[in-house]
Amino acid sequence: MFLRRLVIAGVLCAGALGLHADVPGSLDAVRADLNAGRANDALAKLDTILSSQANNGEAHNLRCRVMLQEERWDAAISSCEKATASESRSSDFHLWLGRAYGEKADRVNFITAYRLAKQVRQEFETAVQLDPSNADALADLGEYYTDAPGFLGGGTDKAAGVAQKLASIAPQKAHALRAQIAESNKDYASAEREWKAAIAVAKDPARGWMDLASFYRGRQQWQQMDLAIRTGRSLDKDHGVALADGASTLIHAKHNRTMAIELLREYLASPNKSEDAPAFRAHAQLAQLLAAQGDQAAAREELAKAKALASGYSPSELVTPNTPH
Repeated sequence: MFLRRLVIAGVLCAGALGLHADVPGSLDAVRADLNAGRANDALAKLDTILSSQANNGEAHNLRCRVMLQEERWDAAISSCEKATASESRSSDFHLWLGRAYGEKADRVNFITAYRLAKQVRQEFETAVQLDPSNADALADLGEYYTDAPGFLGGGTDKAAGVAQKLASIAPQKAHALRAQIAESNKDYASAEREWKAAIAVAKDPARGWMDLASFYRGRQQWQQMDLAIRTGRSLDKDHGVALADGASTLIHAKHNRTMAIELLREYLASPNKSEDAPAFRAHAQLAQLLAAQGDQAAAREELAKAKALASGYSPSELVTPNTPH
């Protein structure tokens, strides 16, 4: 009887405190929504959780990531700041806060971007300090060092040091970072070798081929870009995020609209979607491409599907395709 009373008391206490035994399961459902691109569903679940657990760091972090998908930068920053305030020792939470600052920094004036860039570096460095084996944090820090000027704490020498640390933790990311460093130094032959080396050690070579295709896009090497995308497509047996990567590369290259449409449709038909390419964004991109082909009815249908998944999404950087190369 005592144990039974103790259990009942514990349940009543949890209810009084607003704690829910099923919260871990609820967060798993949010993660599933995040990967599937169901932003509206994810936010509704998170509102329920946070209404009773205002300091749930993981819930705030997940909310931040949904907001990043929807390109709502200020809201993302606010949620990620709450996550790190709740759990200041979480490497991943600092990583996502740095990413949120970085996304906003790319879209504001120089003075604001200068301030945000320092916060980006601080968060990435903190994430690495808290967990030196966090490969994603190391990769993002290395990319920051590669892109940022010296007066903002950047430098390819620093990035090379990060690549060395990555080599034993995540070889593919190490090669990718070295490729970015080589591109920054305008050593394009070395960059191409490093992108190919990243493919050689990759567990998912399909995405590696799409990264190589993006490199070729920057060099306006259209035939090589097409071949890399087709190769990645052939290797992606699960019809996963690599297809969305390839479509985005084609859209930004204003090239081969037909293949971009095929890739997006294959991705949207697959159960293997990713947070990196939310379904609502793929629907919006598909709408853009169909409208450019003159199929306005199909374009409106795709936009309606995007809004049904993410009513807060108002894409700001979709590129209008021109005549294919």
